[in-house]
Amino acid sequence: MANTPTIYFICGAGLGSSLACQMEAEEVLASHKIRAKTEHESVSSVGGIKTDVIVSAESFRPQIEKYDIDPSITLVYLHNIVDKDEIAQKLVPALEGREA
Repeated sequence: MANTPTIYFICGAGLGSSLACQMEAEEVLASHKIRAKTEHESVSSVGGIKTDVIVSAESFRPQIEKYDIDPSITLVYLHNIVDKDEIAQKLVPALEGREA
């Protein structure tokens, strides 16, 4: 059975910008025919998240990097969380080899 990667989108409260980024990323993934499970969550939850990829705004990097994150998790930071081109440039390569 194929292994579908999981992606968590992270923002301050886990409601606004993470959901907006998730929706844009889902469109990008669909256009590249990449299947992934997507979720969104608050930055305070990062320490306990079990996932393949974490996507967040560059502004959350300092908060996220305070956690002892499993080194197998790929971190993707975006300058503009709703820019489909930036999402494609950074997220698609992060998923290469994770899809079976």
